[in-house]
Amino acid sequence: MGMQMQDNNKPQHELNSSDNTCSAYVDRKPLHLRVRVLQGPNYRFVKNTLRQLDLHTVCEEAGCPNIYECFESKTATFLILGDICTRNCRFCLVSGGRPNPPDPNEPLNVARAIASLGLKYVVITSVTRDDLPDGGAAFFAETIKRVKESNPECGVEVLIPDFRGNWQSLKSVIDARPDVLNHNIETVPRLYPRVRSAANYMRSLELLRVAKEMGFCGLTKSGVMVGLGEEKNELIGVMADLRQNGCDIITIGQYLAPSKEHFPIARYYSPKEFEDLKHIGLNIGFSHVESAPLVRSSYHAKEQTGRTG
Repeated sequence: MGMQMQDNNKPQHELNSSDNTCSAYVDRKPLHLRVRVLQGPNYRFVKNTLRQLDLHTVCEEAGCPNIYECFESKTATFLILGDICTRNCRFCLVSGGRPNPPDPNEPLNVARAIASLGLKYVVITSVTRDDLPDGGAAFFAETIKRVKESNPECGVEVLIPDFRGNWQSLKSVIDARPDVLNHNIETVPRLYPRVRSAANYMRSLELLRVAKEMGFCGLTKSGVMVGLGEEKNELIGVMADLRQNGCDIITIGQYLAPSKEHFPIARYYSPKEFEDLKHIGLNIGFSHVESAPLVRSSYHAKEQTGRTG
């Protein structure tokens, strides 16, 4: 679905250094960013479950490099409200355009998939739906409700869009009582016009602050990509801004351009730099900092919250 393909018809995130058909674009990746392609029985079971219920995942639509590990562990990040986004951020592989009307069966099907996979913790995100009056908030709320009804022991994390600053939409999601509310800041303010022009840095910070002001009692969370051309002091400034607006958890991972047509990678951070950023974040006051090259918003999400069951 919108996956950029190489000449050998393999998705870019499935190429590795041992494949002689890799382009120089892929070969420039350092060793610590290469992943093993494993498609075992659990991987196939997850794929089949998703197709049977006509569901999408951000793992597939965004070309996540961790898809093999996560699917083999029988977990996935569900993408609701279809697979077409109304925005066209230059870092993202999800297809942009005019979405179809939301599928009324989707919330129940997500709950069914979670039960089938036996999940004890789930992350639910969506494409951005600026075409809907509430930005899709009612669908988030209904999906949370369905999941909790059929899987009462399952922790629910939602990764939400900014709803264009409609805080009544935000409240409807909060009222559904997710355990974790995640909204990604993505990059530093200076790069917003070039990387995510339809978003607003201050609005994203405000969303996290307003969630707590509305009485949200769970954990709030945000994520940052590095390697787009940000300076270290800018990155630290974003981390400080997030904490000042009540954000509890931050994820930091390497930006990997999905194709040559997407925003270019400025540089690759070393594993030590990610470790340094983790210590900086903890010193700033985050309860948890997940910082490593292949970290994504939902990677090891349950562990980030301290849940053990």
